[in-house]
Amino acid sequence: MNQIIKWSSLALSTTLVAGLLAGCGSNNNNDANTASPDAGSNTGSESAAPEDTSPLTLTYYSEDPSPNWANMQDEIGKALTEKTGITLDAEFAVGDAVQKSSLIAASGEYPDLISAKQSIAKFVDAGAVLDLTDLIDKYAPNLKKLFEGNMSRLKYNDEDQAIYVIPSYNGIGQTSFNAGGGFELQHRVVKELGYPTIRTVADYEKAIKDYLALHPKDENGNPNIGLTLNADDWHMYISVTNPAFFATGGSDDGEFNINIDTQEVTYHFRRPEEKEYFKWLNHMNAEGLLDPESFVQKYDQYKAKIASGRVLGLIDQDWDYGDGEKALKAEGKFEYGYGHYPVTMSEDIKEASFWPTGFMAGSGVAISVDNPDPVRTIKFLDYLASDEGQVLMNWGIEGKHYNVENGKRVIPQEVNDRKINDATNFTKQTGIGLYNLLSGHYGDGVKDPSGNYYTTNFPEQIVAGFNDVEKEVLKAYNATTWKDLFPKEEEFKVKPWGAAWNIPIPGDSEAVVIEKKLTDITWKRIPEAILAKPADFDKIWDAYQQELIKADVEKAESIREDLVKARVKLWSE
Repeated sequence: MNQIIKWSSLALSTTLVAGLLAGCGSNNNNDANTASPDAGSNTGSESAAPEDTSPLTLTYYSEDPSPNWANMQDEIGKALTEKTGITLDAEFAVGDAVQKSSLIAASGEYPDLISAKQSIAKFVDAGAVLDLTDLIDKYAPNLKKLFEGNMSRLKYNDEDQAIYVIPSYNGIGQTSFNAGGGFELQHRVVKELGYPTIRTVADYEKAIKDYLALHPKDENGNPNIGLTLNADDWHMYISVTNPAFFATGGSDDGEFNINIDTQEVTYHFRRPEEKEYFKWLNHMNAEGLLDPESFVQKYDQYKAKIASGRVLGLIDQDWDYGDGEKALKAEGKFEYGYGHYPVTMSEDIKEASFWPTGFMAGSGVAISVDNPDPVRTIKFLDYLASDEGQVLMNWGIEGKHYNVENGKRVIPQEVNDRKINDATNFTKQTGIGLYNLLSGHYGDGVKDPSGNYYTTNFPEQIVAGFNDVEKEVLKAYNATTWKDLFPKEEEFKVKPWGAAWNIPIPGDSEAVVIEKKLTDITWKRIPEAILAKPADFDKIWDAYQQELIKADVEKAESIREDLVKARVKLWSE
């Protein structure tokens, strides 16, 4: 009989919607199955499946949606269950994920596995999750190997050095080979205009304006859209507010800007340069280049609009708008896909998407106190972190999703075409791309003992995934991947705190209440300022800044600064 711990007292929706992959940034790791010995799988105890493979169902809650989840009935899910006996009864947050996590933490009934990102603090405060230190030490050799040299980064904080979470949102040794963010333009736009330089907001604006002058409507007579934003719920961060720090030279530390040398913390909307970014969006709106529905459309409407092919420009991450672009590719409309450009306010500003953080640890998977079998659960998570498990999740099943040729794993062309151009159906069927956030893993660019990469995100495979139009546009800009257009990691100092958004805030901290107030104010005032008459922008902005002061923004900055400095101290031990 399957063991199932129920927590149905909470009416959590099972509707799955598209959402965040990793923190705010985003690597498209895939998934895989058993590798043959010559493909690099270990055959000893390190990659051995848990010895007990009797049926066991574990409940799993994640703050991040998983729109292609198929209840582990996909090919990879079935292989995992066959190997371990474990099936996940999964619930994914819909709507306000933080509020949902708060309800679960307060309920006293907990799912067996919890992936709650920064809300994990609520579960720690409630005594809902186990300290994994001894479980990892006794039963998880692959996780110990994976995090060797980084174990101090798994500790909760300087005062409580328990390990409550197995980090899964950041891969060990991660090297990004492609860009998925920045400012996006359809390939047809830059091709038509003779591949103009797209480096500043002025360049970006001119390209949109010039193309609309030539093609105000699509082939069906519908008006083309210059730029649309995704402001539905938490997507506001990704498409509206986060780009303000990237366009002004800041790095991704959530809602705060942190001085790399002094660790001084500022609520990033208080930076004068960001006022100029939002003033530019206000100008785009006044010029009729910004979609007037940007702040009222729902996420599904946003994706459908992209899938129509009418949207020339986006400011987003590919994992956020990807479903719309995938629909275009599935129809063969490759010129309507998007390129990624390192747009900033002026040429003297470096776009900081690739500002290095080192291994961030932080967000990941916890085991709850209600879990019926913590030992077997940690062994399951350990299997996912093994060489065999990594190949399974990232590459698929040998002979079906990849082949081994002369010792190298190779994805057949027809499989790769489906993976790229029919991505949604491919993912639902295979499960490749669905399981990486369940446990610790290696990042892109890391090779296994066979000399093959653990993930399929390496330069040759990335290029193989580009269609002819993408290759043509990249070649015109003297680039092989979109990352080639962006400033490189070595141009920045490594942030010794990782990323501030990845630092849990204690549940009893004043910052919890203050930051909620700041977000409410910001999400009201920013759209108001963007949509206002240009003559009214300064007045609205000044009122916004005063509201932040009255809402104790300076206290929030001080608390965050203390947390950042505490993390730097913990990680340096």
